[in-house]
Amino acid sequence: MAKVVTFGEIMLRLAPEGYLRFTQADKFGIVYGGGEANVSVSLANYGLDSVFVTKLPKHEIGQSAVNALRRYGVDTSKIVRGGDRVGIYFNEKGASQRPSKVIYDRAYSAIAMAKPEDFDWDDIFEGADWFHFTGITPALGPNVAKICLDACKAAKAHGVKISCDLNFRKKLWSREEARATMTELCEYVDVCISNEEDAHDVFGIDAENTNIDAGKLNHEGYKSVARQLMDKFHFEKVAITLRSSISANDNDWAALLYDGKDYCFSKSYHMHIVDRVGGGDSFGGGLIYSILMGYSTQEAIEFAVAASCLKHSIEGDFNMVTVDEVNALAKGSGSGRIQR
Repeated sequence: MAKVVTFGEIMLRLAPEGYLRFTQADKFGIVYGGGEANVSVSLANYGLDSVFVTKLPKHEIGQSAVNALRRYGVDTSKIVRGGDRVGIYFNEKGASQRPSKVIYDRAYSAIAMAKPEDFDWDDIFEGADWFHFTGITPALGPNVAKICLDACKAAKAHGVKISCDLNFRKKLWSREEARATMTELCEYVDVCISNEEDAHDVFGIDAENTNIDAGKLNHEGYKSVARQLMDKFHFEKVAITLRSSISANDNDWAALLYDGKDYCFSKSYHMHIVDRVGGGDSFGGGLIYSILMGYSTQEAIEFAVAASCLKHSIEGDFNMVTVDEVNALAKGSGSGRIQR
């Protein structure tokens, strides 16, 4: 069984009921989630040995976050306990032409205040096959960026493949800060996940000789972005997700996987969205799984996009689907007819 390690922050998510706005709500539902934690849950659901690494307080809220991961089979034995608080984010679900809205309350969380000496990466990567992190994690502070760099160096020393989702978040750091830090980290990355906006914001990479217009899929433009990313960092693979937002409820969803030779585009799905949060993470989980399982480039991108498509139908951050369900959709069973 392949072993995948992910590193990042798991947060407490507070959301009004249904489509209520923050200012209308008199109660908030609670779930846990976060970029790399979401990937870990996906991989555990697919049957892999999935290890999530972070730092969480010893108190009951920290333990609740640990329990949320354990519930789905994620290995939490490498989580460091300490610090004072669990990061929080508030999520207001959008509808029609009103977009979803996220408000962060994550300053001074346990992981944001973590120190490099908190983590024994040689021990963590013992027997590991893959390491995954996102651009959100080093954005939490220079100390966490240093921890990410230590992790990447240790992963390489242990022969572990590394994937990174660029995931630029302007509320966490500037484009200049992101570029300096991610340029150093991406020297260690084997598989890069991005979209056109992240490639532009982080590395100033834009499509050559074309315009990528909102709501319009331009294959040559996305191929250009993937090629430029690979030329810059010599990744083994580059995945570019392609989202066309028709409204907050309806999106078209597809992706490209470039392996240095072939540009493989997935089929496109028209999605009526139940919960968009975690959609990119479910793509990352699907891509890691399919590559580890030896899928071809075309099969891998079809699996990753189908996995993410299904996540958009599920409440909460975690993608609660099986390999069989993803494969059924990837092979064309997308009618949504009842199963008896």
